Amino acid sequence: MSSTLSRIIPIFLAMAIFVHSFGNASEIDSVITRRIHLDDSLQAINAIFNQRMLEGIAKANSRRDDIEDLTAEEFCDEEILYTELRKAIFLSFTASWGLKGYSLDKQLRELLADRSYSLSLNDSIYRDISYIEGFSLNIKELSDVVRVNGHLVGLDKFGHFFAEGWQYFEFTREDGNNIEQALQWGKEQESGKYGYTTTGIFSFADLVANFNGLRFWNRVLEKNNDPLLGFVDTLLNSPYVTCDIQVVASIKHMKIVKAWEQNKKFDLSVYIDGVWDEGNNCNSYADPVIEKKVSLRIREVDSQFNCPLIPQICQEALEKYGKYAKQLLHPYCLVAENSAPE
Repeated sequence: MSSTLSRIIPIFLAMAIFVHSFGNASEIDSVITRRIHLDDSLQAINAIFNQRMLEGIAKANSRRDDIEDLTAEEFCDEEILYTELRKAIFLSFTASWGLKGYSLDKQLRELLADRSYSLSLNDSIYRDISYIEGFSLNIKELSDVVRVNGHLVGLDKFGHFFAEGWQYFEFTREDGNNIEQALQWGKEQESGKYGYTTTGIFSFADLVANFNGLRFWNRVLEKNNDPLLGFVDTLLNSPYVTCDIQVVASIKHMKIVKAWEQNKKFDLSVYIDGVWDEGNNCNSYADPVIEKKVSLRIREVDSQFNCPLIPQICQEALEKYGKYAKQLLHPYCLVAENSAPE
């Protein structure tokens, strides 16, 4: 091995580790972009992910073994379904490896380019954060913003919803783990490689998207109750995917044949709300120096801007998220019913 190659390989490996570990960290500017008119993207986003879910379901069904050798209980493999849904949603050859959330963010920037807004870091409220204070923030561009069901949110939130949401869901499937532990794990990630350590910014709105992603993955087969629904609402809830008898195939093979089918369409409005918006569910910063830099830029843009921008949204979120609110909402949002920050 040449000396040049021996030097290049460690550098390549270090870059690969960096990208894999920190590449998901992404931020948006929810202050300057608030002045931009954007068409609502709810229906477009729903269409994208309903189509991808159908593709994942079809692929899961195609991976069945020889029908003649299967019993009625063996037709629908849950792990295969989850794997193929993730591959389809992320438009990926693998279900786990790689920067799933960031890749999805980049895909949506292209797919929603006619209804999203892109702002460069150098024009944003974060322009004064140095490489030392937020190296990932400076290496990568900001994510685009869209308006969804009336709420201004970053496209990075959908990466959090599907990718980190899956991690929350998978965490709670392990014996002895509960939702509170998953939320705590999420806060630790946001304090580390997804936030403070890489960008200097801690996004509570990311945590809300993660949690709602857990709710989405839980509803795919609805093996467990939605953590936010009461008894009656739970009874009325139905899974996105069910294992149904295929009448024609059953007649053809003279046996019960089952396959996965979409039972209910995905609708993002079930999950999204005003605390996905960082203008309401405020960010925290790694140190007072960063916070001062960002605050000064915000004042230049809008001297009247206070977070939460709409305290009523925080009050509604307190009621909606109940016992989980303290893990998901910024302290300003938690007390917004009493006062807003000056």
